[in-house]
Amino acid sequence: MTAAQAPARPPFRSRPFSKPVPGMRWQVMGSNAAVLLLNYGDRAALGVAAPLIISEFGFSTGTMGLILGAFAFTYAPACFAGGALADKYGSRKVMAAAAVWWSLATALAAFCFNFATFFLQRLLFGLGEGPQGATTARTMGNWFPRREYATAMGLTFAANPLGAALGVPVVSALLIWSNNNWRVPFLVLGGIGIVIAAAWYWIVRDRPEQHPRITAEELALINSDRTPVDEVSSEDVPRLSYYLRQPAVIANALAFFGFSWMLFMFLSWYPTYLVQTQGIDLKELAWAGSLPWVAGAVGTALGGVLSDRLASRAAVPLTVRKWATALFLAVSGALCIPLATVNSLAFAVGLFAVVLFLLYLANVQFFAIVRDAVHPARLGGVTGFVHFCANMAGVIAPIVTGFLIEDLGSWTGAFTLAAGLALLGAVALVVVKAPPAFGPGGKALAFQSVEG
Repeated sequence: MTAAQAPARPPFRSRPFSKPVPGMRWQVMGSNAAVLLLNYGDRAALGVAAPLIISEFGFSTGTMGLILGAFAFTYAPACFAGGALADKYGSRKVMAAAAVWWSLATALAAFCFNFATFFLQRLLFGLGEGPQGATTARTMGNWFPRREYATAMGLTFAANPLGAALGVPVVSALLIWSNNNWRVPFLVLGGIGIVIAAAWYWIVRDRPEQHPRITAEELALINSDRTPVDEVSSEDVPRLSYYLRQPAVIANALAFFGFSWMLFMFLSWYPTYLVQTQGIDLKELAWAGSLPWVAGAVGTALGGVLSDRLASRAAVPLTVRKWATALFLAVSGALCIPLATVNSLAFAVGLFAVVLFLLYLANVQFFAIVRDAVHPARLGGVTGFVHFCANMAGVIAPIVTGFLIEDLGSWTGAFTLAAGLALLGAVALVVVKAPPAFGPGGKALAFQSVEG
């Protein structure tokens, strides 16, 4: 029996800090958001420091693209593995271990001295950051009723672009304070990460039944519209391989790939884009590099709320979610193309903010579509697979973008390719049909059949 499936221990009220408090699920969500804030803040650090690193070591844009892209070589498979591990051992342990790992890897960047050491550091960093997406999905799935799931995911994942938004000025400030010593931000962020990982492990439990501070009323609310995974017999749960062959899951992964291509391209290259095309310095980068990510955070939060509102009015929630995702993805991709020819800093930042707002409106939908399409017991594994496919874009996008800029001498080709992949993903979602809710013998295959 796995940690995630183990019988829940009754709350032990005599423990320190065990007085029941209302709204414990929102505290868990806040803790998860803090981890994701750190996740993207750490991820944005290298993009901000890239111009200084390029200058010190004489890297070309193509070489820097290889370094930036190395992150996803391990990040993508770790997404898949992290989801499976969260299903087996529980999200509390998996997220804590992952946060400690990537924080140590972040600090390790300060000791890199050539291409090989930077490449290795990025591989180790990606391995630690990979599990966070699927582990978050598992945590929110355990702690929130179905009708609040997308809202909870939206508010939690809003911390991702917000982390990038805060990471840019924080790293820029540390660079200014340290007289452009690019090693300092990595050491500081690594230390902060260890503290946040410890706080996560102290506050969070895998399931609400296990938490000493959960109230009976909130526990009843959480379980009000779902069948707990613990009550589902293992022989009634379809194998993970069944879901990995479903067209809805594959189309969702393809669309998420288009989303991630744009995301990783911007996350890795946007600061360099501003420096090269707009000629800004570190002080200007602090606001110009962060404002669009704030728009992305707002889009993520609103996307979750919108998803739950639309789904509550639809006979088949997956259908309305896939159409909304396709629309947001296609429009954000189309608006990406004019970015290459903008010659005004204010216009470039404003347009990029609109692109990220629309792009992030789609973010939560990918996770909500998985939740609608699979059995509760396979949520972590299938989410991990979709996240793995999406983040293969993280392997390719920074590298391809770097070489396109180097070979073509402009950003047009890179932005046009990103727009085309986003449109392809949107079309894939539109044409796919919802998966069956029941299999042979009436076996439940998806959340809507298990949870009514």
